Amino acid sequence: MKNGTSSSDFILLGLLVNNQVTGIVFTVILAIFIVAVTANLVMILLIQVDSRLHTPMYFLLSQLSIMDTLFICTTVPKLLVDLMSQEKTISFVACGIQIFLYLTMIGSEFFLLGLMAYDRYVAVCNPLRYPVLMNRKVCLLLAAGAWFGGSLDGFLLTPITMNVPYCGSRSINHFFCEIPAVLRLACADTSLYETLMYICCVLMLLIPISIISTSYSLILLTVHRMRSTEGRKKAFTTCSSHLTVVSIFYGAAFYTYVLPQSFHTPEKDKVVSAFYTIVTPMLNPLIYSLRNKDVMGAFKKIFARCCSAQKVATNDA
Repeated sequence: MKNGTSSSDFILLGLLVNNQVTGIVFTVILAIFIVAVTANLVMILLIQVDSRLHTPMYFLLSQLSIMDTLFICTTVPKLLVDLMSQEKTISFVACGIQIFLYLTMIGSEFFLLGLMAYDRYVAVCNPLRYPVLMNRKVCLLLAAGAWFGGSLDGFLLTPITMNVPYCGSRSINHFFCEIPAVLRLACADTSLYETLMYICCVLMLLIPISIISTSYSLILLTVHRMRSTEGRKKAFTTCSSHLTVVSIFYGAAFYTYVLPQSFHTPEKDKVVSAFYTIVTPMLNPLIYSLRNKDVMGAFKKIFARCCSAQKVATNDA
């Protein structure tokens, strides 16, 4: 084929229908990308350098920030390049890599959000046993389990998707290689695979949602019995931040992978996908940091140190 493209390459039709607003959309997405990556990296840095944040809750939060950083870097750079270029092709191998990475990140976040709910349950309902039940070794095992569960999803579904025969049109009506959009190009019956994928996704949603529902039901009962107003407020603040993130992330995933195809259109799918792959990684660190006194305190402390060091350097010069 011309321009160095291969017959196995896919063409990403992109996020837009109206090319007249490409510049505005590019600027908005670039700004979101910069804010998301910066906010997540700052969150990881704060948790590493501030000893007050060396707790299981913040360790799991740092894992969420790592996942969000990798998640947004999987799709957005390619989207930004495509918005500014005529050639919107993606190679067969690159498409497979993209599928594997986003499946791994989304699957890992599913499990991690469930583990974060369990962590809050132990902290609120069993505070005396918290240091034992959530010690460093347990935290590392839980985080490793979340990463393993997500990568298992990627290793399971990616090879099957990429081995489906594709013929005729190679144009994917999407801005990245998301499985439902890719499977629309298949020239073979994929109903069995789609059913298996549906079952797999439902199970991956049900397990953490069950943990989250049970954990927060028990937390609400415990908080209701608390006599301390300050204790109630702190518990509600922390838990409401987590529930906000859970609602946004699981809501988008439920629409994409659980609702029947009759509810889907390519336009709706792109909007929902843009929300959970672009907007959510930016919202997560902002939700947790802006409503958390410990994180804001750590940020102010580091910022003050940087300002002091800059003043000293200026005076010495």
